[in-house]
Parts: sequence; C-alpha cells; structure tokens
Amino acid sequence: MVKLFDYTKEFKYNLILSYPVTVGLLGHTIVQLIDNIMVGRLGTSELAAVSLGNSFILIAMSIGIGFSTALTPLVSESIGMKNNREKDFLSNGFLICLLLGLLTFLSVYNLKEYLFFMGQPSNVVFLAYPYIKWVSISLIPLIIFQAFKQFTDGLSMTLPAMYATVFSNFINIILNYILIFGKFGFPSFGIEGAAIGTLIARFSSLIFIVSYFYYHANLKSYLSTITRINFNFKILKKIIFLGFPSALQMFFEVLFFIAAIWMSGLLGKNEQASNQIALNLSSMTFMVAMGFSVVAMIRVGEMFGKRDLINLKRIAYSLFLIILIFDIFFCLIFLLFSEYLPWMYLSKTDDKSMSDVYQVIEISSKLILISGVFQIFDGLQSVVLGALRGIQDVLIPTVLIFIAYMLVGLPVSYYLEFNTHLGVVGIWIGLLFGLLTSSFFLLLRFSYDLNLMCKKVIFIYD
Repeated sequence: MVKLFDYTKEFKYNLILSYPVTVGLLGHTIVQLIDNIMVGRLGTSELAAVSLGNSFILIAMSIGIGFSTALTPLVSESIGMKNNREKDFLSNGFLICLLLGLLTFLSVYNLKEYLFFMGQPSNVVFLAYPYIKWVSISLIPLIIFQAFKQFTDGLSMTLPAMYATVFSNFINIILNYILIFGKFGFPSFGIEGAAIGTLIARFSSLIFIVSYFYYHANLKSYLSTITRINFNFKILKKIIFLGFPSALQMFFEVLFFIAAIWMSGLLGKNEQASNQIALNLSSMTFMVAMGFSVVAMIRVGEMFGKRDLINLKRIAYSLFLIILIFDIFFCLIFLLFSEYLPWMYLSKTDDKSMSDVYQVIEISSKLILISGVFQIFDGLQSVVLGALRGIQDVLIPTVLIFIAYMLVGLPVSYYLEFNTHLGVVGIWIGLLFGLLTSSFFLLLRFSYDLNLMCKKVIFIYD
C-alpha cells in the first residue's frame, strides 16, 4: 500500500533540482515585473503598449521555446538508457533553435504592421510599434539560448541556465533604468529603452552560457559538437516529433492568454493595463510550476529510459502533490492581498491621470481574485504536462489542450466579455474555465498512459 511518505520523501530532491530552474524563470518574470513597474510610472498607456507589444513576442517565443523543450526528455531518456547520444541531441537541437530564432524574428518584425489593424487604442499602438521592433531581434539569442538550457536541464544540471539568467537580468534592470528614464547622460527612450535593454540582456545570457560550457570541464566536450554539427536525420526527426506538438501546446496556451490581452484592448487602455498587471503577477507564480514541470520531464524521462514504472509513477505523483501545496499558498496570497498588489505598478504622483489609475486598481484587484483561484489548476496542468513529455506522450495532450483552451476557455471569455456586464472580468473567468478543463483532461491522460504501460509489461518492477 502506497503511503504519503512515499511521495513526500521525494520533495527534497525535487526542490533541489527545481529551484535553479524556478529562479531562472522567475528572473525573466521579475525583469518583466520591474519593466512594468518602471513603464507604469510613465502612464497607463505605456503599460498597455508593453502588454500589446509582448503579445506578439510571446506567440513567437512559444514556438521556439516549445520546440526546444523536446531536448530535455530526450537527453534524460538517453542517460537512463546509457546510449551516449547526448551530443547528437545538442548539435541537432542547436541547429533547429538557430533556424527557429531567425524565422521567428523575421515573422514578428514583418508582422508588426498589423498592430494598426487590430482595433486597439491608437496611442497604445504607436507606443508599441518601436517596442516590437527591438524585442523581435532578441528572439534570435533567446531561442538559441534555449538549446543550451534544455540540454543542461536534461543532464540534471539546472544551475548553468540560472546563472546565465541572473547575470542577464542584472544587466537588463540596469539598462532599463538608464534607458527608460534617461540617466547618466543618456536620452530618455521610454518603453523603447526597455526593449533595447531586453535585446542586450538576451545576447548577454547567450554569451554567458556558451562561456560556461567552454570553461566547465564536463561540458566543454559538448561545445565542440556545435562547431561541427553532425547531421543526423533520425535525431532531427525525433526532436521534431516531440518538439512540434510541444510547440503547439505552448502556442495554444500562450494564444489563450494573448487573446485576453487583445480582447481587453477592445474595451480600452485601462482594461488592458489591468489585464497586464494581473497577468504579470500570475506569470511570476506560474514560474514555480514551470520549474517543477522541468523536473517532471527530467526525472520521469530518466525513469522512462530505465523502464522503471514503479519509480516513474511515484516521482510523478510526488511532483503533482508538491505543486498543489505551493499553489494553494499562492492562491491565499492573491486572495488576501488583491487590493494592494496592483499598487506596485502604478504611481499616485500624476494628478491629471489619477482617475485612470484608480480605475486600473479597481479592475486589476478583481482579476487578481480570479487569478488566485486558477493558480491551482494552472500549476497542476503544467506539471502533469511535463510528466507527459517525460514519457514522450505529446500528440494527444496537444489535442486536449486545444479543446480546453480554444473550444472551452476562449468561447467563455468571448461570451462573458461581449454579452454580459462583466467585461474584462468575464475574460478572466473564461481563463479559469480553460485551465480547469486542461488540468482535468491531462490528469486523465496521464492515468491512462500509466495503465497502458502496466498492460504492456515492458517496465521493471522492483
């Protein structure tokens, strides 16, 4: 009989493995938080412009980062099977990420003209246009960086990416302060300064992690494979087979939340700014779930390579349990402090716009309440999805995510926004429905996979 201790005894190692991933991911989100706080001092229009500009960037990022996630379970499986194919996964994964970085940059850079045809507030669009121009370039180093990050994660070396992220975030914060407000003799670039800071910081993170590989005794040999890429169509096919559905999964989830940005923009700049505040806060707590999701890919992937079902199941459920504990805590924080958290983003100093500020505070407080509830479902579905990627089940989960977000959550958001008095609050109720449905479907799928693996009797029982 399985006891609670069988799961909780895994907590310590799960936390040790996940904290560098979480810190690295939180680093990105904290920089976004600081960006938003700094930009929020310029006004609600500027805050809405960053939200609109990032909506384009995030869609492109979802494709590149989604593809790169295939490397982690493949490398973990290779270690479990002891077949020494890790170098092949890095070299071919690097090639895919390089091409995706260039492709996503060109796509976003050329699509930025469509900002003017989306029905968004005109002053917001004019502010967002130059922001996208600079941040689109940063997609190249960001997605190439992901190849190194996902590879080291697969090796259970989660510290290198954390160090690189902390380093680049430090640069980003300093540059944002200088370039947004025009300090130390530099001109004031406003939100365009935030974009330039992001571009330089993302190149810095790539340079850092490449240097880390070069000076690390155990990683230097892997770096040599980049300069002489060994094309292996079998490896490329395997990465694409796992990466493409993973990219679609991330794309559907990002598009789900991006739709909320676009729909809130149709209501006005204050609604869009409120949406950005609640979304940024939710993103910070979601990074904890993403950290455990990566651990699920690593540890479940390794047990999958060893064909050890007993430990695979125990490790997976221990991760589901720990994220539930974390997210219940986050839920309570959001519920208790919903009226205070929005003030981190806005200033009381500009009297002429105080009516806008108070309206944003009122709306965002309501959204944070809803966000508090969906923390639980958002975190759970992320970690279950990581476990599914660990056992390389990606096709059916992609369909389930599409149904949950595009056929359940999005229609609810649309209906409640335009057919009730709820407005942007209705959008977020739709987000809640989508995340609840996704977590339920993915849990059922993982349970089905476990039962199927038991029947095939291809795993070791010890």
